[in-house]
Amino acid sequence: MRYIEIMDTTLRDGEQTSGVSFSASEKLTIAQLLLQEVKVDRLEVASARVSDGELLAVKKITAWADQFGYLDKIEVLTFVDGMSSIEWMQSAGARVMNLLTKGSLNHLTHQLKKTPQQHFAEIQQVVEHAQAVGIDTNVYLEDWSNGMRNSPEYVFEALDFLKTLPIKRIMLPDTLGVLTPAESYVYVKSIVDKYPEQHFDFHAHNDYDLSTANVLEATKAGVQGLHLTVNGMGERAGNAPLASAIAVLNDFMPEVKTSVVEKSLYSVSKIVETFSGIRIPSNKPLVGENVFTQTAGIHADGDKKNNLYFSRLMPERFGRQRLYALGKTSGKANIENNLRDLGITLSNEDLRKVTQRIIQLGDRKEVVTPEDLPYIISDVLDSSTVEERVSIVNYVLTHASNLKPSATLQVKIGETVYEENAQGDGQYDAFMNALKKIYEQLHTDLPMLTDYAVRIPPGGKTDALCETIITWCINGKDVKTRGLDSDQTVSAIKATQKMLNLIGLPPLAGLPVPKAILSTK
Repeated sequence: MRYIEIMDTTLRDGEQTSGVSFSASEKLTIAQLLLQEVKVDRLEVASARVSDGELLAVKKITAWADQFGYLDKIEVLTFVDGMSSIEWMQSAGARVMNLLTKGSLNHLTHQLKKTPQQHFAEIQQVVEHAQAVGIDTNVYLEDWSNGMRNSPEYVFEALDFLKTLPIKRIMLPDTLGVLTPAESYVYVKSIVDKYPEQHFDFHAHNDYDLSTANVLEATKAGVQGLHLTVNGMGERAGNAPLASAIAVLNDFMPEVKTSVVEKSLYSVSKIVETFSGIRIPSNKPLVGENVFTQTAGIHADGDKKNNLYFSRLMPERFGRQRLYALGKTSGKANIENNLRDLGITLSNEDLRKVTQRIIQLGDRKEVVTPEDLPYIISDVLDSSTVEERVSIVNYVLTHASNLKPSATLQVKIGETVYEENAQGDGQYDAFMNALKKIYEQLHTDLPMLTDYAVRIPPGGKTDALCETIITWCINGKDVKTRGLDSDQTVSAIKATQKMLNLIGLPPLAGLPVPKAILSTK
């Protein structure tokens, strides 16, 4: 098997993501995770001479790396600037530099305004200085991909020169992310074949969303190293993502191997998400929240029947688990899978009722989570035990600054609809006051509310389902009713409707009460 070195550049190229700046402590934490848990081979942690904060971060990392034997794995981007970058490296305690040189005639001519010979002489001077002070050198050929397209003769002239220097690796970056997979293979293959004794790295950018495909093709063409970033962070559209590239190599190139631990990829992804402030898209392969979630009921059903919708991308490989979403496209199979995880078994009839309730919530665009499921089951089964002869037909709740909350409601009791309005100390209090007015006209007292509790599922969000549990004193006994909704007041009204059905119809229900009656069937 051919071994592929993985160099992670999250802390250098990844930090060039717009709006991202890691603190020294955050850089150290990420470096420790990548080397000790993910087990990448090398880390590019900074650019030389950027800032005092960058120098402090590299000092922290090199001090730790030296203590634990990782110092030769820590790399810094440097420049063709005489001794300046080398002196910065020495003060930072780093021993491997990645020297940025020009890989296209276009860049050399218009940015540096120098001839190839002038540029090569300056490179040689820097490399020799580095060697004299014990610093190893790798070399970037910046804009190499455009160099191969537009000035290949210059690229090969540069490679002929570089092979004469004490350089460990030559790194081939698709700086602007312009290569196609076919070009990546052809360009890398032509270089690897011509210089078989030289170590080459490939550095992909993702401007056309082709970085992972280009990594695969460059590996097929014979590169010995790859540059990747956690979550695909990096300049513009970012770099080739670490998790995707590793999964592709493991599944489609069995003839190569890396040192990366797949199970650690998700945890480092979440840490980098937190430190960078750059949210991972929910559909991002391997590390996105939804990528191992089946939503369609037919998929969940297929999973039960010989794993019809499984692939080699099993979530357990990456320290994750398969989930079954709950919503309007959920079928019984989705819900049964979630119930199994919760250790709950329902009869077919109860399962049908729960499924219908989840579909109704999905139609309202409610987000239903597995944590909501016990609450939904409780509400559905509780609702089915009481005959509904009283229902809240309509209500309007108002809350305004410097005005008391008010409520107007219609209640159907038996076959008659009653309407009242009232104010209160809160919206639910106003609702109850209007309800009491209706029942007073029917010479019926409502039970006393003795306790009112609200809860949401663990880890609930602002759009989570809300369960309101109200305790009533009915005939000297405490009776609890539950209501479930994404709105707390609405869930309380649903719990109250259950109470009204428990106490039954008032004796005067259906008799004419001119003020209150709106319609009689």
